[in-house]
Amino acid sequence: MREQEGGGGSRGGREGRQELPPQSPEEQARAICLRLLTGSPRTRRQLADALHKRGIPDEVSQEVLSRYEEVGLIDDAAFAGAWVESRHRGRGLARRALAQELRTKGVHATLVEEALGQLDSDQEEQTARELVERKLRSTRGLERDKRIRRLAGMLARKGYPEGMALRVVRRALEAEGEEADDLGYPGE
Repeated sequence: MREQEGGGGSRGGREGRQELPPQSPEEQARAICLRLLTGSPRTRRQLADALHKRGIPDEVSQEVLSRYEEVGLIDDAAFAGAWVESRHRGRGLARRALAQELRTKGVHATLVEEALGQLDSDQEEQTARELVERKLRSTRGLERDKRIRRLAGMLARKGYPEGMALRVVRRALEAEGEEADDLGYPGE
């Protein structure tokens, strides 16, 4: 009954907690950055934007972010490399789409180019072929032109150049026609 009377022993309420002394802007900035970096890697600009949103002065933000770069907690080059590897392998994104994503995350253009250097044209085209192969079956029964538009459109949304997309799609459709001919079915 004591808790209902407003006594000092409340459970889970704020009355029983000790007030922490107010943190300096530097301490707040460090805490925000560490919390964000715990979830996943972030770019310097993403962290700077988060600090700005929370009212941390720019000079404090720059000081904390520079220190975190010195000790390796922020590494935009490593972030970009891991991003390219992950998003190309996992989502099948091409260079153009990956570059756009990295730019929106604030990665410097030279670091974007270095990260995209991991992908060569052959690897990018192979990924495009794999994407088309997975999607090809779901377009059976449609007119050839419609299939080409759908498959090339899917590749375009993933950032593949138009010429490569059309070449890959046409080759896949030709190969599918040859397989159908081998099975005694009329080709397209």
